[in-house]
Amino acid sequence: MTTAAPPRVGTLLREWRDRRRLSQLELALRADSSARHISFIETGRSRPSQEMVLRLADHLDVPVRERNALLIAAGYAPHYPERSVDDPSLSALRTSLERLLTGYEPYPALVVDGTYGVLAANRGIAALLEGVAEHLLKPPLNAMRLTLHPEGLAPRIRNLREWRGHLLDQMDRQLALMRSSPLRALYDEVAAYPLPESGGRETATAGDTPPFALPMMIEHGGRVLSFISTIATFNTPMDVTVSELAIETFLPADPETAAALGQFSRS
Repeated sequence: MTTAAPPRVGTLLREWRDRRRLSQLELALRADSSARHISFIETGRSRPSQEMVLRLADHLDVPVRERNALLIAAGYAPHYPERSVDDPSLSALRTSLERLLTGYEPYPALVVDGTYGVLAANRGIAALLEGVAEHLLKPPLNAMRLTLHPEGLAPRIRNLREWRGHLLDQMDRQLALMRSSPLRALYDEVAAYPLPESGGRETATAGDTPPFALPMMIEHGGRVLSFISTIATFNTPMDVTVSELAIETFLPADPETAAALGQFSRS
């Protein structure tokens, strides 16, 4: 048996440059280098310094995890640590996230990692999980499975075909930016879920007024609630785990949903 040689740093940098649609000259000007030096790095004729690898990665907007991969390919140690969210050094982060989620109630909000594992959620999310199969609620929870599984939220999502397409596109864009076997496996799993017989036939534009963004329309408590999802990430993270955290919040897309959530919070 033969094993594939590990990718060279020059090959990886060229791939990232092609993704960003930059010429060698454009990248060189941004990184205060020369097109000749960039060419030598990409062809393996020159080994970049650790500082140059990080500088090029910054100008190519390479994800933090992949920056470590570039450094390893160049023969250097990883620059960014990867700590568990439960690490004592991240206690201030956990406290801030818990405050944010609580402060967002009664609107749903949750925190997920790079493979959509649910790290924290507020009572707004918990209220929407009524009727979800017990096996999907056992740790570790996964937001994609909870949403798209036929025994999860999927049967109650009125515009499931649209919302499913949106989520799969979101995952596909992530896979284009990072080599993640767990994320690829999750994508293949949820993409293969059959569409439930009930629900999923309504479109987000079924009403009189077209939405300003694609909402998730879900049946709950005898009503149809409509949410607009927003996702926030950390700016300039210095840790692999933190760089992949995402805070997803759900805004009411209409006055009826806002009023219903207010009633649920008082009951």
